Amino acid sequence: MIISSNLKAKLADLPKSPGVYFYRDKHNEIIYIGKAAVLRNRVRQYFQKSRSRDPKTEALVSEIYDLDYMSVDSEIEALFLEAEMIRRYKPKFNILLRDDKAMIYIRIDYLSDYPTVSTIRRPLDDQAFYFGPYQSALSVRKALRYLRKIFPYATKRPIAQKRANLSYHLGLDPGLEEGRTSLKDYRSNLKKLMAVLRGERQSIERVLEKTMTTAAKQQDFEQAAKIRNQLFFLRGLNNQVIFSDKEFLDITKDHALNELVNLLSLSKFPKRIEGYDISHMQGSDVVASMVVFTNGVSDKTNYRKFKTKINKNDDFYNMRETITRRFSSKNIKAWHLPDLVLIDGGKGQLDAALKATKEQSIASIPFIGLAKREEQIVIDKARSNVSLNKDVLNSLGGFVSETHDYLLVNLPHSTKVIKLLQRIRDESHRFAVSYHSVLKTHRQTASQLEQVPGIGPKTRRQLYLKFGSVKAIHQASESDIAMLIGQKKAKALKNFLKA
Repeated sequence: MIISSNLKAKLADLPKSPGVYFYRDKHNEIIYIGKAAVLRNRVRQYFQKSRSRDPKTEALVSEIYDLDYMSVDSEIEALFLEAEMIRRYKPKFNILLRDDKAMIYIRIDYLSDYPTVSTIRRPLDDQAFYFGPYQSALSVRKALRYLRKIFPYATKRPIAQKRANLSYHLGLDPGLEEGRTSLKDYRSNLKKLMAVLRGERQSIERVLEKTMTTAAKQQDFEQAAKIRNQLFFLRGLNNQVIFSDKEFLDITKDHALNELVNLLSLSKFPKRIEGYDISHMQGSDVVASMVVFTNGVSDKTNYRKFKTKINKNDDFYNMRETITRRFSSKNIKAWHLPDLVLIDGGKGQLDAALKATKEQSIASIPFIGLAKREEQIVIDKARSNVSLNKDVLNSLGGFVSETHDYLLVNLPHSTKVIKLLQRIRDESHRFAVSYHSVLKTHRQTASQLEQVPGIGPKTRRQLYLKFGSVKAIHQASESDIAMLIGQKKAKALKNFLKA
């Protein structure tokens, strides 16, 4: 293959650190994203003549025109960052991460009276804490095995077991069955584990160091030794090839976030970005979504959904109500404030959101919109709390259209900042539509049973709790239904459904 002079120069300057690399074609589109323990070695392999390749790799190499890379601190970070970048940019040669079906999450039911740590494919609305998603189940489970040595946890609730299991004696389980660890201490331990998964490893190390010193001064040498071992294993994670969450991720290395900060002249990196969208069917089952991206990465445990108090076929009203409720004093205390808000929509939706912020006296938060048709970034000149940097705009190949009150920023769809905003917008849209679909299905199902003579709200609730759906009630026998609501009502119900 013919290698351009620009590509040759970049190949010569590749670092020996771990990282994520991006291959681009002649149109500057990202066509493949990969990870590397040593960027210099891995990337150069693609261009070695002696290297045997499969047809897919041959096709990829033939289209490579340019490359970019993000150098990181560890293989762990490279593993995590690769997954998020693939899901953000969706390169055509990356097949495995096209959807969420292969993803896996870490689930911690911290609020349970017997907390457990496990993995799951689909997060549930069950008040548990979820971390992820991750691509490789094998890597996640390997990571958890390492973390379990540092922060012992239970993997399942024992049934009729009063003695501590083998895992406790191996130092992997808290031993709640025999009271070897109190629930309070166990939850404290899980808090540290969750902090590590959230990327707060260094702060946990400082806490452990301080606790170890205090224990040593009080001559509690057994406890001090235990904490010393935790610190040793925690620091050893740097050398393990495992999937972590954001523990080593420096957000200044995210090119898209850098572009966003420079383009909008933000005063700080937006650690927490919230995205909002509205979904309904001609004013019925109106819902709104709030998705959260932490350090540029989707943070599904912090997603929230809203059902409007009044069903209206008016997206501006619905957005205004949603933002008003989100920024109530109660929710600000519970969820804190974002560093940037992205509204799915144009000038009307952004205006509605900004009016709500004025009512809530939180007018200092940066608010922007993303209009679907042209993927324009919508900025209110007076109220968006951002300042468009024209030099950065020009360097990205964009231009701005201006009205009396608004700036409409047009950027090539291949730019990193647009890819990031699209990812947030698409996720807010998906989350809103999924909640709307659930409500619509429930309403349609409920309306069928409401027509059955003699079946009131209490009976309908019993039927839903027992059978789950109208289809299941259809399939149930009359005797099964009669055991729940009585023979007379069961017969009337079955006759109605048959008709």
